[in-house]
Amino acid sequence: MDLHENVESNTVTATFEFPGLKKEDIQLDLHNGRLTISGESKLSEEHNKDGYAVRERRFGKFSRTLQLPQGIKVGILEVVESLDSGILMGI
Repeated sequence: MDLHENVESNTVTATFEFPGLKKEDIQLDLHNGRLTISGESKLSEEHNKDGYAVRERRFGKFSRTLQLPQGIKVGILEVVESLDSGILMGI
């Protein structure tokens, strides 16, 4: 995750990488000045049949909560979803 705060424009941009996930696999929740990104990465069925020599990718549920800086206007949350490239940006 990359987090960038622009004090002049009073904006925060968070960039997350979610390779292989679809928009439907990710949930965003904004509550009490906290932004929570959660979802689930599922194991591919077609590759589950054979054994693995090494398996380093993680599968399962994930969640990350960010406390937004004070003074940020929460009502102006704009989410830019470009999950074709596996990247989610929120402004």
